[in-house]
Amino acid sequence: MRSIKATVILGALLSAGLLIAQQSNSGQPSATTPQPDTSLGATPGAQSAPAQAGGRHMANPNQQAKHLAKQLGLSNDQQAQLQPILANRDQQIQLLRADTTLAPRDRRMKARAIMQGTQGKIEALLSDAQKQQYEQMLADRKAHNKRAAATSPQA
Repeated sequence: MRSIKATVILGALLSAGLLIAQQSNSGQPSATTPQPDTSLGATPGAQSAPAQAGGRHMANPNQQAKHLAKQLGLSNDQQAQLQPILANRDQQIQLLRADTTLAPRDRRMKARAIMQGTQGKIEALLSDAQKQQYEQMLADRKAHNKRAAATSPQA
């Protein structure tokens, strides 16, 4: 009787493990797989809001604006104009993530378009010197992300 129970439990555990492995390998993120935040406004060291499903953190547009203001020497007026741009970007990305009808490739393309549009709006607020600093920050972040991807165990 005990061996039958043990066999049933072992079979259930193995089945569950196979389902989890299959879900992970199918390219669909599982609820426990953290996804990187690809937002251009997210900055290293910035405080984030509580985690969402999938391990994502929603960036705080106010804190991002403050961080960029400090890094780029923005005026109070520039910072005030920056906050709604970042908030709008975050809202668009949140709606995009909630849209389950899109294929992953289409979702990435739309996210990239949102990020590029946001970047253009931010650059429109900046002086020439600030634009150079901003573009350098983006280049540094891109290089950092490439190094991190190259050293990650999933690469």
